[in-house]
Amino acid sequence: MASRHLARSIVLQSLFEWDFYQGKFDLDKIIKRNIKKFGGNFDEKQFTQNLAEGVMKNFAKIDKVIKNSATERPIEQLSTVDRNVLRIGLFELLYGNKKEVPPKVAINEAIELAKNFGGESSGRFVNGVLGTVYKEIEKETT
Repeated sequence: MASRHLARSIVLQSLFEWDFYQGKFDLDKIIKRNIKKFGGNFDEKQFTQNLAEGVMKNFAKIDKVIKNSATERPIEQLSTVDRNVLRIGLFELLYGNKKEVPPKVAINEAIELAKNFGGESSGRFVNGVLGTVYKEIEKETT
């Protein structure tokens, strides 16, 4: 597994745990524990930390985008996996360093996470939401 993909997987698992327990535990501690547990000696520890911090820093804005982009499914009714895959993908798409992670890479990575950790239709759902947001971004920049 590529290092950045592993980093995103660790962030997803950490966000899942944090979300499952409704934010009762410190995400930073969960991230550090999961890096140690799943990351071993991989070289993307800082990327992992930055991704998790970025999602949390922009949490309210990201969730608002989810609510506006997935109107047929209220955010509370999304599976915990789908909700957090979208949070990661939207952070990278909207607030991440585009030179480091181009938008199409962010979308593809989120789709892969959804396929690997989510349900049967998670990949298609994540693709639809992120694709819609990406098209809106493209419209605004042209």
